[in-house]
Amino acid sequence: MNVSATESALIVSVPAAEPVVGLLRSRLDTSAPLGVPAHITVLYPFLAPGLLDDEVMGELGRLFGRVDAFDLSLTRVGWFATEVVYLVPEPQSVFKALTAMVADRWPDWPPYGGVHPDPIPHLTVGDDEDYASMVEAASAVEPLLPVETTVTEIELIAGDATPGSWKRLATFPLRWVD
Repeated sequence: MNVSATESALIVSVPAAEPVVGLLRSRLDTSAPLGVPAHITVLYPFLAPGLLDDEVMGELGRLFGRVDAFDLSLTRVGWFATEVVYLVPEPQSVFKALTAMVADRWPDWPPYGGVHPDPIPHLTVGDDEDYASMVEAASAVEPLLPVETTVTEIELIAGDATPGSWKRLATFPLRWVD
């Protein structure tokens, strides 16, 4: 593990979105230069990296192992006021259930530190950049949608404010159903 890591997060990484949003994210998403891939957050912040022991890892594996793999479609562009432009994932209900499941198990780690207790699932394209740049990004991405993929795992990542510091610590497979 990155010994300087100060935070962790549980995410659904979406590599299929990188060709559509990768270059835009590198300029407009504050998490991209840190090494965070295109993703939809399950829970951030999660446990401090020093608390990620074998017991926690085992519990995460058991929790996520009871969740069915699912198809994901990034269907349209959305906005949080004028500060964040993002892609809307469908189905939203699965992400809300994943977040609730983990937050219920670790209630001392609420979504976004309790600032957004009922978070809206999203894949950030840009945040806190100038509005005109984000409008351009939204216009560039929209014709390339939908992006479709299958979600088969949840990732645990950790890092700090240093560029490139966020790394994958573990993956937790979801259950395959026929």
